[in-house]
Amino acid sequence: MIPVPTLRRVFGGGPFAEVGEPSVAVADDRSGLVAVGGDLGSLQWSGSGTAAAGWSGHRIGVYEPDGLRCRHLLRSSMPVRSLAFHPVLPLLAVGTGSYDGGHCFEGELLLVHLDTGEAVSALQHQREVLDLAWLSWTELRVVLAPPDDWVDPEAWQQGHTAVVTRADWGAVGTRGVRAEEVDAPVAPYARPDRAPRARRLLGDLAGAVGLDRSVRRRVWAVAGLPDGRVLAALDGVLVECWLPSGQRQWAVGDEQGGRQLLPAADGVSLWTNAGRRVRRTRTGWETSDPQVARVALDTGRVLGTVSAGEYAVLVAGGGKRLVLRPVEDSGGAERRLLMFEPDGTATKGPEVRGFDLFNHAFPMRRSSRPYVLVGTDPQWAHRGMWVAAVDADGTLRPLFPHSWVPQEHHVGGPAVEIGESLVYAGSVHEPQGPSPGSSYVVRRSLDGEVLWEHRSDHRATALDSDGGTVCVADNSGALTALDAATGAVLWRTALTVGGVPACALSLAVAPPGRLLLGTVDGRVLEYGRPAEAVAPSGAGPRVTSGSRPAP
Repeated sequence: MIPVPTLRRVFGGGPFAEVGEPSVAVADDRSGLVAVGGDLGSLQWSGSGTAAAGWSGHRIGVYEPDGLRCRHLLRSSMPVRSLAFHPVLPLLAVGTGSYDGGHCFEGELLLVHLDTGEAVSALQHQREVLDLAWLSWTELRVVLAPPDDWVDPEAWQQGHTAVVTRADWGAVGTRGVRAEEVDAPVAPYARPDRAPRARRLLGDLAGAVGLDRSVRRRVWAVAGLPDGRVLAALDGVLVECWLPSGQRQWAVGDEQGGRQLLPAADGVSLWTNAGRRVRRTRTGWETSDPQVARVALDTGRVLGTVSAGEYAVLVAGGGKRLVLRPVEDSGGAERRLLMFEPDGTATKGPEVRGFDLFNHAFPMRRSSRPYVLVGTDPQWAHRGMWVAAVDADGTLRPLFPHSWVPQEHHVGGPAVEIGESLVYAGSVHEPQGPSPGSSYVVRRSLDGEVLWEHRSDHRATALDSDGGTVCVADNSGALTALDAATGAVLWRTALTVGGVPACALSLAVAPPGRLLLGTVDGRVLEYGRPAEAVAPSGAGPRVTSGSRPAP
């Protein structure tokens, strides 16, 4: 097995980065530990939602007082509502929950063992846990939301308060708190907003050790420059540039932040598009204006913008032209690519019909021309999708069906062009939810032949290649390197920073010999890639578990 690359440096790190935006935080006077519940956000934006399945950004972090090092980081399937340290035992009680969008308030009472980091889900049945407090070393007061709002519309302003007693809370097992123990009368209950206090507490703790507390989230795109600088687009920042020294050279702020990075034809600037905010106002729903900007690489100065008149994604491979694909709901109207010449002249490209973020996302790296996914069904743009290329004269040329199994519907994902072939990630749509092995990375020649496929249980968030190795990040936090010639697994690792789990949202193979990862928690990681990690493109067939060559 080829060795895993080494983490060289972290850009944009800071205290409590692992938990994202905090919702609740408490400090334990006895141990000095700090517990934080937070949210890293979703893996979805207007241009892509293919990686969101199976993802939860809710986190529980436990931090040590010395340097605020993260001791434990746990994923939660639901928002964290309340935290309480046990007065004697190394135990943290965590209340989670949310409304399911239908009628039920679901959640968990988690008991986190602080010596091991293991968590036990203690309630017999799921209930949203709104508040927790230890009354003594044997008694835990629990406030639960009503089971549902099916009958009582006042359920949102009510709670059930119960006191659960155990001689040894450290011995409580899974579903060890029975339903009858939390069966208590309902009473008015005002749900507290604990986030402001959590932000103040974390800011004070960071300041006390000489650190600055700032929330960075979701690095949607990364790129490396030949001079060693690193570019990133993330929430709240249209694009930023880091020097090889580790200092941030410049940043372009934005309310939403950048989502894509695309080198401009002049070689000294890049294109980026801002995210789109949708918010409710007194007069209805309001969306922010679309923004596509060209930014100078040396200073970060915005050199100009283009207006597509609607929200659009950047399509790579246009050469001197900037190619955009509108993503607004077309309502059945004709949809065409938009082509912008270097002088700003706009022309309509070929018709590509509709776009939806769960099917048509197909961000391509290292492309020699624009590639898009287009549907063939007259009524539904996502049905019967084909991979299509846009030729130099603006003609849309279908290449091959996106799914190589006729009876399966495949959704889009990140891609890279290697020679006369495409390597892309995707997944098989399953109405009942994804099953093991339903996600994949596949290499196909431009006539549609499947050269190899690699199966996975988790949706890919990003991929790139140097021609010999294909690097893939997925939403479980794994990073995998595949032999570009055979699809064999060269190495696979669970992404960690300082021994704490992380998850990459973006990825770029960059010169000289670097692998850049943008994480969901707002950091940019630079890895050195061992020379032996680059497999020769003519390597013979090798098959490992999870990969197989085409029949």
